[in-house]
Amino acid sequence: MRDERIINTVVTLHVQKCWSIRKISRELNLSRNRIRRILVSNSMLRDTTSKDKELVKKQRPSKLDQYKEYIGDLLIKHPKITGQRVYELIKEKGYPGEISIVREYLKSVRQVGSKTPIKMVETDPGQLAAHDWSDYNITFTSTGQTQQVTFFSYILGFSRRQYVSVVENKKQPTLFRELIAAFIYFDGVPKEIRSDNQKACVDQWAPGNPVFNSKYLEFASWYRFTPKTITPRNPVENLKIERPFWYLEQNFLGGREFKDLQDLKNQLQLWLRQVNDVRKHGTTKERPIDRYVQEQPYLQPLPVNHFDTSLVTHKVVNQESCIYYEGYQYVVPTKHMFELCPLRITQEQMIVYSPCGEQIACHPLAEKGRKERYVGDHKKSTKKPDLPIADVISRLECFSPEMNGYIQQVKQHKPVTWRHHLRNLLALKVNYRVEDILVAIRRALLYKVFDSSVVENFLENNSEPRYSIKLSFKPRNNNYDEQQK
Repeated sequence: MRDERIINTVVTLHVQKCWSIRKISRELNLSRNRIRRILVSNSMLRDTTSKDKELVKKQRPSKLDQYKEYIGDLLIKHPKITGQRVYELIKEKGYPGEISIVREYLKSVRQVGSKTPIKMVETDPGQLAAHDWSDYNITFTSTGQTQQVTFFSYILGFSRRQYVSVVENKKQPTLFRELIAAFIYFDGVPKEIRSDNQKACVDQWAPGNPVFNSKYLEFASWYRFTPKTITPRNPVENLKIERPFWYLEQNFLGGREFKDLQDLKNQLQLWLRQVNDVRKHGTTKERPIDRYVQEQPYLQPLPVNHFDTSLVTHKVVNQESCIYYEGYQYVVPTKHMFELCPLRITQEQMIVYSPCGEQIACHPLAEKGRKERYVGDHKKSTKKPDLPIADVISRLECFSPEMNGYIQQVKQHKPVTWRHHLRNLLALKVNYRVEDILVAIRRALLYKVFDSSVVENFLENNSEPRYSIKLSFKPRNNNYDEQQK
């Protein structure tokens, strides 16, 4: 270690008192070589100029020297040529070196413009929040299988406090439910919320402006925030939500094992409170939980009633007296067969209403992997539940007044099996729209066709079904119809 006191003593004794190196060595108990080094170093530092002290690096010949002129010609002809391609071309000319020298040389001769610096825009407390999704492949220890898991993230712009959850899909109802959960988690709503251009939020971009989804705008009006989005193909505008996903990946997913999906969710909630909330943020240099205390009073209060995230739709009760939804049959009373019924589907259950608005059934949604395809009490019998033929005729006549004439023609030309054909015609309503069925009936009247199977074939070839897959059914045999006469 350099001892300045000894150096000063040696220098002053030698210069001022003219002591010899031998005498200084004897008196200070230092080696003569050390004393010489101290005196030479002191003289060099005092008596040489800064220019003299500069060390010029000797340029050694490079394996690439004889190819530099050729590389220069390549860069003139192809300014954007890659280093890999340059290496391949000079390799053909006998270059014996490796690609690393080529890349270093290209980096030195190319004029690479400086990148535009990214500036993080800070916002006032309660002004802005952002949300996004991200997918990760995670291997669970209980099964050893790798599964894709989707994370939803919502972050407050001022405090950087974050809400993260695991979701099943990226559909709009899921987005609404998670945003509501985030509002409750932070006990308030910011004035603006930014998303990317996901379909749940943005329908399209008109010239220069986003066209937000009408349902998303309704949700925004309910909670009184202004929806914002980023410019397409410019993700740096949303760094406040993108960067925390990197931290989630490195700090939470890295170095942890998860038994199953539920274990992942449990560990995630602990991590949010015990790690993410109390770390010192790299930009703000403060803990997110401390800045949240400052931000929370500026958040808008929550409404008394939250937005209804249920899916409301209409479906026809099929010939099994069930509503078909996502691979399962939800049982409804037999008297509502072939009726178009309103449905309200929440995250936990399906509620079925009659056309008059009366609730007729309520079932929990079938869990994933369930083997039993029927949900509800479905009494299996030797014969299928059926409507009285008078009700069948009444419902067919509701299609259009012209159905009455066709019904009479079917009775006349199919005296034995007319009930079978009329029931089949009514059952077509499960897969096809009434307007399409009427087109097929008019064609059947024109060509004097009174067989329901021919009408169904026409619909299969010329109409678009209600569902992506056809809901099949087995027509009743003629013997049963004969017994009902």
